[in-house]
Amino acid sequence: MDRLDAMRLYARVVDRRSFTQAASDRGVPRSTATQAIRQLEERLGTTLLQRTTRTVRPTLDGEAYYRRCLAILDDVEEAEGAFKDARPSGMLRIEVQGTLARHFVMPTLPQFMERYPAVEIAMSESDRWVDVVREGVDCVLRYGRLPDSDLISRPIARLPRITCAAPAYLERHGRPGSMEELAGHRSVGLRSLTTGGLAPFEFAIPGGIRKVDLPAPLSVTGTESYLDGVLQGFGLAQMPVFHVSEHLASGRLVRVLDDVEVPEGPVAVLYPRSRQLSPRVRLFIDWLVARFV
Repeated sequence: MDRLDAMRLYARVVDRRSFTQAASDRGVPRSTATQAIRQLEERLGTTLLQRTTRTVRPTLDGEAYYRRCLAILDDVEEAEGAFKDARPSGMLRIEVQGTLARHFVMPTLPQFMERYPAVEIAMSESDRWVDVVREGVDCVLRYGRLPDSDLISRPIARLPRITCAAPAYLERHGRPGSMEELAGHRSVGLRSLTTGGLAPFEFAIPGGIRKVDLPAPLSVTGTESYLDGVLQGFGLAQMPVFHVSEHLASGRLVRVLDDVEVPEGPVAVLYPRSRQLSPRVRLFIDWLVARFV
């Protein structure tokens, strides 16, 4: 087995956490896979994998080598694809906020995978800030304002937002008719995982954005818990329309301050500045952009 094939096999073992499954994926006997990884470790002079009866995990050296393998294999794929009409293939690792995954990615993902059957997708859902280089993520889809980073950020949409609350909350605290009447109201707080701060309410006014801080007896970091808190009547919230349209239609949520515009929420896809995009990543990003048009 040559070095590139050994790298492909090793990357598959790490992805699958199994010699048996990786060997099956690569079309080789398990014994061949085990021997190839052992020879790889001997050549590198380090232990790459921790083996137990149930699973296989990379060591610290193994994690570092895995990231280098991904970059090298992507470069090889890019170079070969430039000289032939190659179909994209391989593992695509993406990180998506859960609400965006359910509303924009998953509904039409079968079409993407049918068109590109040789591409495998490993999708993680999280609201946390991801270290894409260290974790080997190809691209990240995020909603909202982003912290400064070395990543390339490609804006792909701006989604409308509204101020809303549950009827039970409005019965107890009244319905604000203006920004001034927000005094005395409370909110469900959305806490940033990167800064720990609560997101203020924002309103578009002539000449800029007005920010309003409301007390938040309940604060959360996840968007689904944020929605649940609003539905349970803990306070006012500002939510993207796509996330609450069903609840607005059913009457479980009510829009307030209809005449005060809320700034739109940006959606962007991020990817490492230092990594050349492989064909499968470029195609997936273009496909993502089309989902929001």
